[in-house]
Amino acid sequence: MHQHQPFHPAIFNQAGLNLQAIFNLDQLPPEMLIQLDEPEKVSDKYRQLILLGHGGKAMWASLQASGIQSENPVDDFTVRTIADYFSRDFPDCGYALIYPGIRLIGLQSLGKLAGWHHSSPLKVGINAAWGTWFAYRAVVLADTNFKPTSPLQGVSPCNSCQHKVCIDHCPASALADGVLNFQKCVDYRKQPASKCKTTCLARVSCPVASDHRYCDEQIRYHYGLSMKTIEQKY
Repeated sequence: MHQHQPFHPAIFNQAGLNLQAIFNLDQLPPEMLIQLDEPEKVSDKYRQLILLGHGGKAMWASLQASGIQSENPVDDFTVRTIADYFSRDFPDCGYALIYPGIRLIGLQSLGKLAGWHHSSPLKVGINAAWGTWFAYRAVVLADTNFKPTSPLQGVSPCNSCQHKVCIDHCPASALADGVLNFQKCVDYRKQPASKCKTTCLARVSCPVASDHRYCDEQIRYHYGLSMKTIEQKY
């Protein structure tokens, strides 16, 4: 059997991209492979898909230390880290970025395959290790031969949550039915006196892995971006 290449996660961990999942392309669900193969058949050029994410506060701290100043600092920091990784450790391996980019890919579907993503009333992923405080940062196709990773084990912590504090703490009552009513959320956030313009009071009230909650600056950044999108599109 052909020996696997060693996957060295140190550069990613140091950058705070501390969630990594490796899949062989030929083991992905057929519908996902079809999506990846449009508009060109990438499975003829690459063997693996690498999903990168961050959990907790480390990525934001590394980003701030990097000094990157740009319109999309999180994406630019991630792309630079990936480029540094391949140029330093695997210069002979070709790779291509699917995300961030203009191509559509089901990030939550990949997150479910990795065991990162379980359903929550907030419509964001949740797991026991990180709560809701993780995010998808990159999808990379690569001509590598790393050992595929095993899925993170566990079920949604929401299944055993008795108090449902996220529902009680939503000032828009957007979770009253146990699942996010997107329009109620948007309508409340657009109000001048909204308490959720640059945060989500329901999300920050969740006790699962609360020690990994993003710092206030990071929360304001991400929810500030989502507020701009709401103002432009809704």
